Amino acid sequence: MKFLSLSLILLSAIAADLHAQVSAVSVDLTLEQEQFLPHEDVRVAVRVTNRSGQPLQLGKENDWVTFTIQARDQYVVKQLGEVPMASEFTLESSKAGIRRANLTPYFDFRQPGRYQIVATVKIPQWDKEVASRPVTFDITTGTPLKELDFGVPSKSTNEAPVMRKYILQQAQYLKDMRLYLRVTDPTGANTIRILPIARMVTFSNPEAQVDKASNLHVLHQTGAKAFNYCIINPDGEIVLRQVHDYTNTRPTLKLSDDGKIFVAGGILRSSSNGTAALK
Repeated sequence: MKFLSLSLILLSAIAADLHAQVSAVSVDLTLEQEQFLPHEDVRVAVRVTNRSGQPLQLGKENDWVTFTIQARDQYVVKQLGEVPMASEFTLESSKAGIRRANLTPYFDFRQPGRYQIVATVKIPQWDKEVASRPVTFDITTGTPLKELDFGVPSKSTNEAPVMRKYILQQAQYLKDMRLYLRVTDPTGANTIRILPIARMVTFSNPEAQVDKASNLHVLHQTGAKAFNYCIINPDGEIVLRQVHDYTNTRPTLKLSDDGKIFVAGGILRSSSNGTAALK
C-alpha cells in the first residue's frame, strides 16, 4: 500500500509538472471573419504567449504549427499541402508572438458547410504540444449577379491573350449583404481569386464595365446615399476605391469619348487617405 501510495504521489507530481509546463504556454487562434465563400482566403492568426519564465525557441520547422480542420460529422478535411510557417524566432518569457497564414491553398474546404479549426504548436525544448481552442467558420454559396469576359494581354503582341472572367456575386454575411468578385478561367469553373468588395444594400444593382486595360470598374450602392466605386485589375487586386454620395443626381458609370470609364453624377466624398486615379 505504501508503494502504491508513493506511485500515485509520483504520478500526480508528474501530471502537475506537465500541466504547469503546458499552462505556461497558451495558444490562441483567431480568424478575420466567420463566414467565407468557396475559394476565398481564410486567413488565421496564431498567437503564442509564453509565461514559462524561460525563453522558447520556436519556428525552426514548418510543422512547428499544424492545423487540423474538421467538417460536419467530425470528418477531417484533406490537407493539400504544407502550410508555410517556418520562421525561427526566440519568444521571451512574458511575451507573445503572432504568426499569420492563409489556409485556403492548403486544405480542401470548398464545400459549403460549417468547419472547425484547431492550431497545435510544438515546443521542442519540452517535447510537448499545446493546442488552441477550436474556432468555427462557415463556407457559404453566393448568388451570381454579372459576368464579364476579358483578356489578359500578353507581353508579346504575337501571342494571343489569356482569357478570364469577372463574376460579381452577392452573399449574406451575418445581417449584411456583401458584394464579392470572383476572377476565374473562361468557363467560370476554376477560381483564380475571390475577394470581398464591400457591403451592399439589398436593392442595389451593381454597375460593372471593363476598360481597355482589362480592369474592372464596379459601382454599387452601400447606403441610403452612398455608392462604392472600385477599380480591380485582372489579378483581382483593388487598385482604387472611392465613395461617391448621391446629391441632386445619382452616381453612375459612364464611358468618355476617349474610352475612359468614370463616375458621373453625385459627388466624390473626401477621404483622409486620399484618392488616386488610375493612370
